[in-house]
Amino acid sequence: MLKIVYFASLRERLGKSQDEIVSPEVNTVAGVIDALVALNGDLWQQVLLESQVLTAVNQEMCDQDQQVVDGDEVAFFPPVTGG
Repeated sequence: MLKIVYFASLRERLGKSQDEIVSPEVNTVAGVIDALVALNGDLWQQVLLESQVLTAVNQEMCDQDQQVVDGDEVAFFPPVTGG
């Protein structure tokens, strides 16, 4: 099982703070996104495929090619801006 976490404006747009995925064929962050879109529809595709969405696996920044395994935490969050 993968734990999926959504932060800040992504959490607000999607209406939830976390999910779980049980899918042996999901093995990358891109696969996680595909599975979430298949389960939840167009809004999720718009939100998660935006070019500025950042990802992390087990609290380490990564790209969508990052491998994931059972027990990992995958996080999605908007870019952070400073001021």
